[in-house]
Amino acid sequence: MRRPEGLPPHFERDRTVDLGTSPTIVFEMSLAVSLVVCIAVFRLFPDVSRTAMSTQAPKEFVEFEDIQSTRQENRPPPPPRPPIPIEAPADEIVEDVDLASTEIDVRADVAPPPAADYDPSEEYFVAVEEMPEPIGGLAAIQRNVVYPEIARRAGVQGRVYVLAFVNEQGDATRVEILRGIGAGCDEAAAKAVRNAKFIPGKQRGKPVKVRVSIPIRFELVLH
Repeated sequence: MRRPEGLPPHFERDRTVDLGTSPTIVFEMSLAVSLVVCIAVFRLFPDVSRTAMSTQAPKEFVEFEDIQSTRQENRPPPPPRPPIPIEAPADEIVEDVDLASTEIDVRADVAPPPAADYDPSEEYFVAVEEMPEPIGGLAAIQRNVVYPEIARRAGVQGRVYVLAFVNEQGDATRVEILRGIGAGCDEAAAKAVRNAKFIPGKQRGKPVKVRVSIPIRFELVLH
């Protein structure tokens, strides 16, 4: 090292000794060198410095896709399968068979239905010019009516209508009960009409058979 001009040799020796033995000067020089080195590193490698100093966690990006809703369409059923052709059996030869004749001879004699027994003399008129009348009137038949004892005890009263079939002679050949009251009164009324004598009915002055309704009264008399 070149010594400055004008300095004595002992002065240069003493300064060297002071610099090597002063800790404050050494610390300051070390700190200055460190700062220079750090600044040089930051200037030369800026990206490396940022990456080393970054403390933030990496960001994750999530993408959402818009999924369109699907609609299930009703598809028509598949067409039916075509039928499988089946081979028809060979035609069989049928022998001729003699069939009995089923024809009906409509000209054959058919027995006529039996004729219904009809006797014009048994026909009774319902209405004629002169209707039959009991001889002595209805009072004569009423007097011949016997009041049944069971009807008296039961207190049965009312009217019995008797249908009399009067012939040309004025006799009641048949009687029917049109409406009754029961308790033996129907039978008593029919018997009284059957035993009565009538003036026969007439049509154009001629006696004919006539049906006539006769009312018979059953009434309890209180004493």
